[in-house]
Amino acid sequence: MEDEQKKEHKQTIWMLDPPTDRPVRVYADGIYDLFHFGHARSLEQAKKSFPNTYLLVGCCNDEVTHSLKGKTVMTDQERYESLRHCKWVDEVIPDAPWVMNQEFIDKHRIDYVAHDSLPYADASGAANDVYEFVKSIGRFKETKRTEGISTSDIIMRIVKDYNNYVMRNLDRGYSRRDLGVSYVKEKRLRVNMSLKKFQEKVKKQQEKVEEKISTVAKSAGMNHNLWVENADRLVAGFLEMFEEGCHKMGTAIRDRIPLQLIKGNSGDLAYDDYNDDDYHDDDYHDDDHDNEYYYDYSAEEEEYSDGVDCEPSSQ
Repeated sequence: MEDEQKKEHKQTIWMLDPPTDRPVRVYADGIYDLFHFGHARSLEQAKKSFPNTYLLVGCCNDEVTHSLKGKTVMTDQERYESLRHCKWVDEVIPDAPWVMNQEFIDKHRIDYVAHDSLPYADASGAANDVYEFVKSIGRFKETKRTEGISTSDIIMRIVKDYNNYVMRNLDRGYSRRDLGVSYVKEKRLRVNMSLKKFQEKVKKQQEKVEEKISTVAKSAGMNHNLWVENADRLVAGFLEMFEEGCHKMGTAIRDRIPLQLIKGNSGDLAYDDYNDDDYHDDDYHDDDHDNEYYYDYSAEEEEYSDGVDCEPSSQ
């Protein structure tokens, strides 16, 4: 189906002859959110369309983009500035229209509009293809998309490793409020990260023990495999008991901590200015929830039951 679309549009796209007495004014437009090398390559193609090219790049503002495409990560001013720092761009046109018309083309003296040839659906309902008009008047210059990179792909990577990026920014000084994270979620992430670091240390110690065993076996002239098998069995047994204990602690905490944070014996725990959402830990839908480990807070339960604030008063 896609191949048929490409073939059909290659057959229908035609071009006027370029001017020879001046630079060819080529226009490219887009949203350019999280500006990446895929964007840069498309602009490079547009810039190199002709031996002497002046490249204008239009970028839609937030109001138009959010209404017709969706929310962006970067503001329109940030997106404009990113384009100004691309070496292929000669001029940036802010507040670019979603669909071009003859008036806009005449105003900026545009010879060609550069974009990939596949139809780009117009969410405003004005046309089946945003570039239908410029194609029909012979002012469309085809470029190729860069496979494997897009703004959507970058956002998906962040969403996929959400917990890691939350911890990264917490460690760098951002508050849980900056990140939109509940108090319970923050504590759970910190405990889980600490346990992962501990596991890494255990693994490194295991490797060191194996190296020492190998050294002793060689020096004693004994069977190396026999030493390694025994060492693996003992260390594996310890890790199995450790993980089982962590799982039991995790189950207990998952059932008890949210209630302990909310209830308290006196019923007057200090909530400061927290919203109810801070204590509705709806993050348990994470795919990796069942694999997380937890710290046993049972030693701290007496403090909670005495009415002590469940969150430090300052950070």
